[in-house]
Amino acid sequence: MSDLNSEARQPSAPKSLTIGIVAGEMSGDLLGAGLIAVLKQKFPGVRFVGIGGPAMIAAGCESWFSMERLSVMGIFAVLGRLRELLDIRKTLKRRFLEQPIDLFIGIDSPDFNLPLAGYLKRQGVHTVHYVSPTVWAWRQKRVIKIRRDIDLMLTLLPFEEDFYKQYSVPCKFVGHPFATAIDPQIDHQKAKRFWGYNQSEKVIAVLPGSRGGELKFMAPLFLETMSIIKKMEPDIKFIVPLASAQRREQFETVLNHYGEDMPVQLVDGHAREVLAGSDFVLATSGTITLEAMLLKCPMIVAYRWGVITHALFSPLVKTKFIALPNLLAQEEIVPEFLQDEATPEALAKALFQLMYDHSRCDQMRRRFTQIHEQLNTNANEKAAEAIAELIQEQAG
Repeated sequence: MSDLNSEARQPSAPKSLTIGIVAGEMSGDLLGAGLIAVLKQKFPGVRFVGIGGPAMIAAGCESWFSMERLSVMGIFAVLGRLRELLDIRKTLKRRFLEQPIDLFIGIDSPDFNLPLAGYLKRQGVHTVHYVSPTVWAWRQKRVIKIRRDIDLMLTLLPFEEDFYKQYSVPCKFVGHPFATAIDPQIDHQKAKRFWGYNQSEKVIAVLPGSRGGELKFMAPLFLETMSIIKKMEPDIKFIVPLASAQRREQFETVLNHYGEDMPVQLVDGHAREVLAGSDFVLATSGTITLEAMLLKCPMIVAYRWGVITHALFSPLVKTKFIALPNLLAQEEIVPEFLQDEATPEALAKALFQLMYDHSRCDQMRRRFTQIHEQLNTNANEKAAEAIAELIQEQAG
């Protein structure tokens, strides 16, 4: 009887449910894995097909292409790989209709996923986009296509839901899974010892990005910054997590120009654990700054891209901040440096000042804690519930 009752509580859905899902980078892979795990509980036997990384594959996604092939940034990097990207999308269109899939979920990577969703929507497939593109910050006219092509937008940040409501886009703020996964009371000293450092040593986590295009600009900038910091603070230690073997090789190529005496430990993956064991953070703007914030790490944030890309797109930006902690707070909590302002001298000066400004660090941590509480909503469950409702509507 208990088995029958358990079965009766499952949401109604097609007998054989297949969901197409595509993530284009490491942060999306982690979000996708958490979502897949909860949806499999709600819909036993559901099949996930598309593109995912290691976490999604481990959770049960059948990935048809390496996620690494989608991880590009900058106009010239995209143009150089445009034919391959278009071929991948063409193959996905065909295979998603041949399966066929009952629902499509695009996770972030809006320039790839939104056009794919639009095509599938025109073929009668319901569509979800998880992680809003920054339409509230730049290229706001994209919201018109989103309203046309997306049945449900799932947002990680609270102010995004209000923006979409202005344009009548079905939307739900779900919070951020990282806020639930990361313990606000984590033992930093224990994590620090794990990486081989003692309590008295100053350890800076350096995160130059997870994509090749990011490292092209950020690795030289951060290594020059590290070189200056080392001269100012000879006993400093650096630890750098790299997202893949390709990114490690790319970073090591640049590192070789700075001599063998740079006090740096390279780590394959484990960015979150590295952050947990660090005293300060130098990071490329992106999702990793959210993780650093949730781990209560005082940080400096920077971003550089190509000169032409910057000239083309910077006039379209309508937000004051680039770092996620600052966007969430709508004020500058962490120092941030964009493009021409992001020089090794400026970053080293700001980081050195932060290292000895205990009051500033304490203030950061207090604001980080407040934002953590705001985002901690059990996002995986809320996102899966919203998707389950859409599937039920489709089925019934």
